[in-house]
Amino acid sequence: MTGRINLNADLGESFGAWEMGSDAELLRIVGAANIACGFHAGDPLVMRRTVRQALAAGVSLGAHPAFPDLQGFGRRVMQLSAAELEAMLIYQIGALGGIAQAEGGRLTHVKPHGALNNMACEDAALAASVVSAIRSLDRSLILLAPALSKLALAGMAAGLPVATEIFADRAYTDAGSLVPRSQPGAVLHTAEACVAQVLRMCDAGGIVSAGGQRIRTDFHSICVHGDGPQAVVVATAVRSALLAAGVSLLPLPEVLQGPRDGDVSPAMV
Repeated sequence: MTGRINLNADLGESFGAWEMGSDAELLRIVGAANIACGFHAGDPLVMRRTVRQALAAGVSLGAHPAFPDLQGFGRRVMQLSAAELEAMLIYQIGALGGIAQAEGGRLTHVKPHGALNNMACEDAALAASVVSAIRSLDRSLILLAPALSKLALAGMAAGLPVATEIFADRAYTDAGSLVPRSQPGAVLHTAEACVAQVLRMCDAGGIVSAGGQRIRTDFHSICVHGDGPQAVVVATAVRSALLAAGVSLLPLPEVLQGPRDGDVSPAMV
């Protein structure tokens, strides 16, 4: 197995005196940081600190906007008008973009968080609102969206650069969507299970469901969540397994530039 792929993680999710995750360790492992923008987690100081750490590590910067839901960590369903949602997304992405600029960097991508992301994967109208907000702010921003989702399709239809992702630690349904967190087995907790899932999907050239269904699809990035107690162990194991398989791990923009001569996407092996 040879190829080029990105590892991404959701970071900057501490808030005030409350600490979340192991950002410094994960930034030595991943190639893209999806940084909370203050609505589900994060605050200005945390955002700035995380941007500085990511830039020092050579990790590409992404905004991780969400519904306004600090108490629920952005994982509760909300119904907002298209106008309100787009304004909230522009607000969050713009805030992180300003901090990145102040630190001498720039945003490369946007990945919606939690319930917003899940809903936009299934709801074409909501996906269009997310894409409209990103496009109105900066058409060069990469939309990082789940493979086989309506969100990815909306981004492509609008002409945004789109990178699709799979999840190392989440189980999939036979339709190719994530198993809801409320169901048993939705989250894979051990490094061994996560590595096995990643290698299985790379070998299959697409998503492999919990029931064994294979759905062929390209993907550019693998998400290793940063908010669990085993986050660093899982991310380290996934990275090591991919490198051992001959895969090049790169920042997100470099993966989208396409393979070099002799390279193939892991999803096409």
